[in-house]
Amino acid sequence: MLFNFSNSIVCIENEGKPLREAVGEILYGASYIEWFAEEAKRIHGDVLPSILPDRRSFVIRQPIGVCGFITPWNFPSSMILRKAGAALAAGCTVVVKPAEDTPYSCLAVCDLAKEAGFPDGSFNVITSARSAEVGKFLCEHPLISKMSFTGSTEVGKKIMAMCASTVKKISLELGGNAPFIVFNSADVKQAVQGAMASKFRASGQTCVCANRILVQEGIYDEFMSEFIKKTKEQVVGDGLNESINLGPVINQDQYERIIDFISDAKERGAKIVTGGKEKKGKTSGFFIQPAIVTDVNLSMRVAKEEIFGPVAAIIKFKTEDEAVNIANSVDVGLAAYVFSQDISQIWRVAERIQTGMVGLNEGIISSVEAPFGN
Repeated sequence: MLFNFSNSIVCIENEGKPLREAVGEILYGASYIEWFAEEAKRIHGDVLPSILPDRRSFVIRQPIGVCGFITPWNFPSSMILRKAGAALAAGCTVVVKPAEDTPYSCLAVCDLAKEAGFPDGSFNVITSARSAEVGKFLCEHPLISKMSFTGSTEVGKKIMAMCASTVKKISLELGGNAPFIVFNSADVKQAVQGAMASKFRASGQTCVCANRILVQEGIYDEFMSEFIKKTKEQVVGDGLNESINLGPVINQDQYERIIDFISDAKERGAKIVTGGKEKKGKTSGFFIQPAIVTDVNLSMRVAKEEIFGPVAAIIKFKTEDEAVNIANSVDVGLAAYVFSQDISQIWRVAERIQTGMVGLNEGIISSVEAPFGN
């Protein structure tokens, strides 16, 4: 195993994940190393037929070269390993610029790579608070052949433009605003369980978190009763305590941004059913009680923008077409979720929603075996 328990402590120190989530991230990251190590044995070429009987065309796959990665703070270990695992398995060297809020996890991964026997210079890390300058340098450097970035759409556009100067290959995983659609035929307990897992994991700070929870009117009261009950049971505090469900959000800017989302919704007529207040007690930090906001309309920030925090925006709908139109009303499309026991509806809606990934009766959709992205 490439990783040990100590690295999960690093995750907690950096971001505030509860202990079990941090340990889960380490195991998730390690699964990428295992997967790509096995895939390295199967980097096959192809023999292509030719119109000329005495000729054959061969396709071989070779390392692209040095790969530059700019990684986010919300999964400071696993997002690095998702990128680096594939590149290293293909024979490339990597240069990683971790988020300035979470540099230590990347440094720990670098040390573990050396301990595991990776040659010097194969896994390189640049830590800096001058993210824009370092990012520009990596994107425009002629010796870097590929860039991979996970973050906001706004920054992703800048990355794309800067990489054009050297015609680099790029991979971008950008913003999301995931709809979570619950139809009348859904299993309520299953839908609530999925919503809890999707909305409040990492205190709502993941790119595939449920953002807008759309509930059909026939099941609305039943779903809300159970969802409110489960949300009120969530315990916020020090992640080293095993009874804790949610830790703090990443920093003061993010804390204030989330509070602004709640204030905007309230000013525009929404109801704060539960949560949204700063946690009081002995533990200091940027703690927010998980919040449920109802009577949400599409003019509110919680419906238009990615919240990236423990705030669930609830929208009641009548028809399938209405739900699909709301789901597709934003300009980003990373993930979506659909809960229904009608198999025809499941596939019909999944194909109509304009996102890269759709969870069907499932709140956690990321896995090492499947593609991830827009």
